[in-house]
Amino acid sequence: MAGTVSLDSYRLLGRSGLRVSPLALGTMTFGDDWGWGADKDESRRIFDAYVDRGGNFVDTANVYTNGTSEQLTGQFAADKRERLVLATKYTCTMREHDPNSGGNHRKNMVRSVEASLRRLGTDYIDLLYLHAWDGMTPVEEILRAMDDLVTAGKIMYVGISDAPAWQVSRMQAIADLRGWSPLVALQIEYSLIERTVERDLIPMARDMGLGVIPWSPLGSGVLTGKYTRADLDIGTGTAGAAGTRKNVAAASGALTERGLTIADVVKGIAGETGHTPSQVALAWTMLNPAVTSPIVGARTLAQLEDNLGALDVRFTDDQRARLEEASAVELGFPHEFLARPMTRNVMFGDVTIIG
Repeated sequence: MAGTVSLDSYRLLGRSGLRVSPLALGTMTFGDDWGWGADKDESRRIFDAYVDRGGNFVDTANVYTNGTSEQLTGQFAADKRERLVLATKYTCTMREHDPNSGGNHRKNMVRSVEASLRRLGTDYIDLLYLHAWDGMTPVEEILRAMDDLVTAGKIMYVGISDAPAWQVSRMQAIADLRGWSPLVALQIEYSLIERTVERDLIPMARDMGLGVIPWSPLGSGVLTGKYTRADLDIGTGTAGAAGTRKNVAAASGALTERGLTIADVVKGIAGETGHTPSQVALAWTMLNPAVTSPIVGARTLAQLEDNLGALDVRFTDDQRARLEEASAVELGFPHEFLARPMTRNVMFGDVTIIG
């Protein structure tokens, strides 16, 4: 994080030349359609505060708050459209019982983009993500449709979210070989609570030129310290986005005994550094060199201001080690096998290789 002290210390997104802020503004909280978001006035205050401090990377999706998020984002961005990088997503259904309203296929992609353009009030989208892997659409269909939209000028760059590493790497190789628009961003869940992406997704992204954009870097709010073990009685929560944030935290698997144990360590280090738990948790994600811009999603202006303070956090080696020890996950095969002294010895003997 050296040198990253403000939202206008921009970073390149993946292997593109696109400049984005080191923290992205998530707008899933724009609109109260799901029961826990911000109303229009508070959403406007959040948006303006982010942009006024130099922030330019705004993240939404067609499905967020049933389309309200895109509508509000478009209204707020109208008089400053050219200075912003607007990212949205397609995949999720907007019409129940319509078999082609959801999924990764060309029909849904094209129609979703057209609808997003209308809601955003713009004639182009800076970054379009495939939102989640549907497991059925051929990758060539996805890539060619994305490239066609780039050629048409309706989207500038393409990315992917919530997909297996082997599929993403396969898609990137095909795009390179056929001269289609490459994937420049990988949006995935990444936090001290969710580190399994360090097995394959993050190393893949770094090697193949995709900037990592973490969502839920605060572990569905668990890493803020607002939940206690008394909250574990909620069980697994409901299977939808609507309801309460507590339901979402439980349904996402973040509100667990393990998650609360990690949150306790975060809280302790926050006290040592003079920062809040939210700032500590966010700052930790930015230590990974593959990460371009974690997404911060706030329901109030105060929450946004708190999250932006993550840019000022600095850790000692001991503090970082304690965070990583508390949140460690097993890398599994073949990573742990390849790292064993016996395996290294069989491959290299006593030869020392630097690089």
